[in-house]
Amino acid sequence: MPVSVVVRGGVVHDGTGAPGRRADVAIEGDRVVAVGDVDGDVDARVVDATGLAVCPGFINVLSHAWGSLQLDGSGASDTLQGVTTEVFGEAFSLGPTDEQILALLGPDEEGIQVVFDRLSTGLDTVARMGIVPNIASFVGGTNLRILAAGFDDRRLTEAELGTLRGIVREEMQEGALGIGTALIYPPGRFADTDELVSLCEVVGEYDGVYISHLRSEGDQFLECLDELLAIGQRAQCRTEVYHLKAAGRHNHHKMAPAIERIAAARDAGQRVTADMYPYAAGGTALGASIPPPYHVGGPAALAARLDSATERRRMAADMRRRSDDFENLFLAADEGAGILLLSDLADGTPTGGRRLSEVVADLGTTDPADALLEAVRRDPHVQSVYFMIGEENIRLGLGQPWVSIGSDAAAHPAAAPWIERATHPRTYGTFARFLGHYARDLGLVTFDEAIRRITSLPADTLGLAGRGRLTSGAFADLVVLDPATVIDTATYEQPHSHALGVRHVLVNGVPVVTDGAVTDARPGRRLRRAR
Repeated sequence: MPVSVVVRGGVVHDGTGAPGRRADVAIEGDRVVAVGDVDGDVDARVVDATGLAVCPGFINVLSHAWGSLQLDGSGASDTLQGVTTEVFGEAFSLGPTDEQILALLGPDEEGIQVVFDRLSTGLDTVARMGIVPNIASFVGGTNLRILAAGFDDRRLTEAELGTLRGIVREEMQEGALGIGTALIYPPGRFADTDELVSLCEVVGEYDGVYISHLRSEGDQFLECLDELLAIGQRAQCRTEVYHLKAAGRHNHHKMAPAIERIAAARDAGQRVTADMYPYAAGGTALGASIPPPYHVGGPAALAARLDSATERRRMAADMRRRSDDFENLFLAADEGAGILLLSDLADGTPTGGRRLSEVVADLGTTDPADALLEAVRRDPHVQSVYFMIGEENIRLGLGQPWVSIGSDAAAHPAAAPWIERATHPRTYGTFARFLGHYARDLGLVTFDEAIRRITSLPADTLGLAGRGRLTSGAFADLVVLDPATVIDTATYEQPHSHALGVRHVLVNGVPVVTDGAVTDARPGRRLRRAR
């Protein structure tokens, strides 16, 4: 039997949740060819795993690394945690889209391409650039909405909807995972339930997944969860909840009934899952706190409204009230006390690392809501973290057997120019924090179960054939780590810090991390959903 690599002497945790067992792993080319005792005389590269765990490569089900990988193919912040597959598509995807998408994504960055006529083209382009991880993606719901209606808040015509259904069908045939939405953000939010059902019917034909950041994770959390379940039932497709949470202290009590509803749907035969990140703060643009009606017409229209004193007063008043019509992040994060700005504003106003409540005077006002509006007026793309998630709910959610893990972040090294940019600690610590803090230290789940949640569970849900299990014939995506020391080191104050405990990583049979350091190899591929 020809063998190119042997991972020798470790304890194999195969991704199914079964107990680990002492075994060698033999690899030839990009495939595992044997798991067991491998002849010591075999002529192959040897990876010493003595005293360590050997696992399938981890799958990041919610990644925004589509841009960072184009600038640095290492994806080091994830690679050094054992991530071997990045999954894109929360709202935005690398196609199908046109130039209108640029208005939403912020300032152009040289070297990053985002405009592609098809998702398949975009993914193939990034893979050819030379990247460490495999990549796959959902079709972005925002892409579809912009193609049909731009930034208008209106129902689509039958002709427009028919065109989008045809595009989705083509993308599913090319291996897209399904459709991904983020329904708190305009213009994707302007899609109503019937529109989403119609598009997801096509996804269901290919056994794909409708995955969504719900319209509300707070005041209307349970009602919006019901919408997702209804879409799955009506369209006959799989569904998944992005970053399952109950946002805002006054909504924390809703997490338990939400989990009960998902569990009941699963017991009734519905194919529904969820994912989470193990942190008490979410992260998004500060402008996401502005109610959706003020975003109609796109970023230029919002900027004009922010310049109007009358419109500003209306916006601030709407932000101070609870509403069934939009997700009020401002109230969920305690009216500014729980909003941490990640960088200084574009005009130099020193806001980085400070709470919104601490910079009100610096922004020329006494009102936190108006301060937020002024900050967005000065810098429409400033990013923030919102402290609005209860620790007990994190533990409750991570304890569910149908919950996988996603970073909701980009992936890059802790080096210039990245360390000069704002980021959330989940960029560097998501998977290590789940394995180290929550599984090992708090004992929420066993190590084998934790590995299943980040390997075979997402691989099966997403239809990534040959991934997520460490067995003969599978693709050779492997992680060698120390279960006793794996841990996150990134914090909100010092987020640019790599995780510890991962010794070796292989992607498609090629070592990409050796003795804790990223190599120069770039074996990542574009993956397609298998029906």
